[in-house]
Amino acid sequence: MFKIVDRYLTRELFRSFVGVSVVLTLILVGGLLADVLNRVARGRIPAGLLLSQIGLRSLDAMALLLPLGFFLATYLAYSRLFRDGEAGVLSASGLNHFGFLKPVLWLALPIAVFLGMTTMYWSPQALAKADQMVREANRSLLVAGLEPGKFVDLPGRYGVIFVGEMSPDGSEFKHLFVQHEKGDRVDIVTAASGKLYTDRQGRERFLRLEQGFRVEGGMESPNFRSMRFAVNDVRLPDSEEGSGKRAESLRTFDALILSTNRADRAELHWRVGVPISVLILGLLALPLAHARPRESRFGVGILVVVGYVLYSNLMALGRGWLAEGKIPMPLGLWWLHGTVLALALLLLWSRTRLPRPKPARKRR
Repeated sequence: MFKIVDRYLTRELFRSFVGVSVVLTLILVGGLLADVLNRVARGRIPAGLLLSQIGLRSLDAMALLLPLGFFLATYLAYSRLFRDGEAGVLSASGLNHFGFLKPVLWLALPIAVFLGMTTMYWSPQALAKADQMVREANRSLLVAGLEPGKFVDLPGRYGVIFVGEMSPDGSEFKHLFVQHEKGDRVDIVTAASGKLYTDRQGRERFLRLEQGFRVEGGMESPNFRSMRFAVNDVRLPDSEEGSGKRAESLRTFDALILSTNRADRAELHWRVGVPISVLILGLLALPLAHARPRESRFGVGILVVVGYVLYSNLMALGRGWLAEGKIPMPLGLWWLHGTVLALALLLLWSRTRLPRPKPARKRR
């Protein structure tokens, strides 16, 4: 009987986890899409890298999505069982409180393993690959979206650019036309040839134009200024300087283990703590899911979300405190995990403890 019950509870928990994860993934992808589109509009990321950047950077967000998704899924699945009276029937049939906990652990373990591999290996590799793709795109006009023989909108500006011919690597071109508008002024540049290059730091990009003309003036004024040049350097919009992540977040797990830097050691504690938090949150969600029949779930549901936000923020703060030396490195983040684990075990014990009978009143 209990094998059938285990399958039923595991199926309910898995369905809830899939549903919550789909919703959270849509929210996550929407936020990443808005952020990447903003960078594309400002000319910091080529438009051709939109989908690849979203896919690679979404892997890094698994550390936020999966623990929250599993925590909410466990709470929603078990709160429905208690609210609909199914948990009471199962308990009366001989299923103890730890029998309810077993499916939670069965699902939490593979999620923790997957999350551990993601935070320790896959996520740093994905972020490094995303940064590499952006750096390579900033050195090629082809990847940036320019095609020979076509008019293309200037990224982050009002205007168009046209090139007649281009080298295979996209760094050199011939027969260029650029029209740029700013307010009521227009700037038109033509060049017989040119190339794309960056400064010594590799941060700012320039177009070196050779043997060309430049015409500029107001749209409502007949007076235009024209000049001829042998060489003219045009600055392009700033390129994207990496993913905006800390340097230690891009390092591999093996490099963090061998490092003696405090920031690297703090990052190591955080990466190890993320999969551990999945197991702890699963233990914590079960006692919070207890509800009376037909009781509303939203009151405790808000407490569940607030609790997760507090836990995850303390993990981020603890990582910063470790890097700054405010917390001893051997202590790591274990003080936080231990506190939340003790709270979860205390709530589980309070749910399984039978109430003491009230003393009988003496009759006069």
